[in-house]
Amino acid sequence: MRNRLYRFPALAGVAIVALGVPGTRALAQESASGKMADKTTMSAPSADEAELLKIDQVIGTAVTKGDTAFVNAAISDDFTMVHGDAWTTGGKPLLTDTKATFMKRVAQKYYTSLDFDNVKVEMHGDTAVTYGRYIAHAPGEGSAEREWFSVWYERVFAKRNGKWIYLSHRTVHGPTFGASRAAVADK
Repeated sequence: MRNRLYRFPALAGVAIVALGVPGTRALAQESASGKMADKTTMSAPSADEAELLKIDQVIGTAVTKGDTAFVNAAISDDFTMVHGDAWTTGGKPLLTDTKATFMKRVAQKYYTSLDFDNVKVEMHGDTAVTYGRYIAHAPGEGSAEREWFSVWYERVFAKRNGKWIYLSHRTVHGPTFGASRAAVADK
């Protein structure tokens, strides 16, 4: 029965109503009719949400320019960046950066391009999660040649003294490597 409900979400909603879970009848009816509202379209983003929807690109641009002062101020002292998605299937991360190792990448202008798209934000008071994708240009493995790739990610921010600070990055899918930007643009 469990697998059947996952294959048919509308039936899952009806099953919840049938079990008598309070407040679920309207949700089940919306689900069955295909008229569930997307929270992001219900209201205009708050000032914090608007800022956070842009912050990944602002930091990414500073990284590609080698702006160590800006990036140093934007990330926390206990910053962690987990690269690659093998960890999501029980493997080891491709690489893990601390603030110190990430700042070396910034100073070396390791990334020549970081273009963010499909960015969404999830608010939790003074904590926020951004998630989306970026297309990047960085050194190819074992050579001086540069390579394009795309990464899906989740990032955590905390508001401290009125400013959003970048705490953590996790690659959730990727990287997807390609020979050109066009080869990764649709991934």
